[in-house]
Amino acid sequence: MQSINYKSTLHACYLGYTTQALIVNLPPLLFVVFRDKFGLSYTMLGSLVVVIFITQLVVDALAIKFVDKIGQRVLAVIAHIFAAIGMIALAFLPRLLPQPYVGLVIASLLFAFGGGLIEVLVSPIVESLPGDAKASSMSLLHSFYSWGQVLVIILSTVALLFVGQDLWFLLPLLWAVLPIVTLFKFTRVPLVPPEEESKRTPLKTLVTSKIFLIALLLMVCSGAAEQAMGQWASLFAEKGLGISKTLGDLFGPSLFAVMMGIVRTLYGMKGQKINIQKTLIVCSFLCILSFAITALVPVPAISLLGCSLCGLTVSLMWPGMLSMTAGGYPAGGTAMFAMMALGGDLGCSVGPWLTGIVADSSNLNIGLLTGMIFPAIMLIGLFILKPLLKSKYKSR
Repeated sequence: MQSINYKSTLHACYLGYTTQALIVNLPPLLFVVFRDKFGLSYTMLGSLVVVIFITQLVVDALAIKFVDKIGQRVLAVIAHIFAAIGMIALAFLPRLLPQPYVGLVIASLLFAFGGGLIEVLVSPIVESLPGDAKASSMSLLHSFYSWGQVLVIILSTVALLFVGQDLWFLLPLLWAVLPIVTLFKFTRVPLVPPEEESKRTPLKTLVTSKIFLIALLLMVCSGAAEQAMGQWASLFAEKGLGISKTLGDLFGPSLFAVMMGIVRTLYGMKGQKINIQKTLIVCSFLCILSFAITALVPVPAISLLGCSLCGLTVSLMWPGMLSMTAGGYPAGGTAMFAMMALGGDLGCSVGPWLTGIVADSSNLNIGLLTGMIFPAIMLIGLFILKPLLKSKYKSR
């Protein structure tokens, strides 16, 4: 039998982020089904996204204190148990309870709890593994979120096409296999022991640092920009552009995820040769442009091209901000990653929620257009952060 090494740990983390992609991206693929079958409004649909990310946000905040006490392995297994139970609940509860929306919320709470733990655990596990190209490793890890998103979208879309929307509940049941397989992986893989508490950067140092606070704000913007487009692309393609659900899913969120995956994978292989700060500045500018193209251009093909361009531009924002912050605070530990994940999840909640509210008061086009606020803030913040980080690196 092949001996277990840190490659097996990486593979388990890749599956973990694929599970995270499932948790975040399967519900919005079913938005049209939920709207038609259960009569949910845009705001109610958007609130499901808020439930998912607020739950993950709460878990992120709590994890700052309890991850190191309980241990990474135990929590990784618990995370995937909740992810699996949540998927099974998604299949049954909306159809069994008198109020389908309540069933959707309960299921979302369950798998989002697992997703929050996955997000807090996986990045520091990969960061702790032996190797020098930390930024590249982080980007490659996050590429599995993107490829997981593509896999979830394509397989789920094809399955709905063949089995019909009446059997939509089979999807979460089948997808529950992924976290079940992953939890068994995490029972066996080797993990690097966490750094001693005395050697870690204190949390007080982080929350009083101008650099860290700006990075945290930009992490909020990263999550908001990514999910404002990613969560609504499927519904926008169908309702806003008049495209069928199948084509809308394949050429909306699927292309969005493909572009994210390609860029993250390329950066994962060659990232050590690229200046991430300059790259993020360019990405932020292009992200603003992509939201404008998607929301304002009346030609469906060009609008979908804008959606895929958005996937390219947000691809490095989340892993890039994690890498930049970890580079500034190499002894930040799990607490630092939990804080950054908290900021990212806050953004992931605010972006789709704001889009849904604006869409209900006007239309989906205007709702998506509000998404450009977040890359605009990020662009300004990166220019402020650049000299501060340069000064910190020189002072070492």
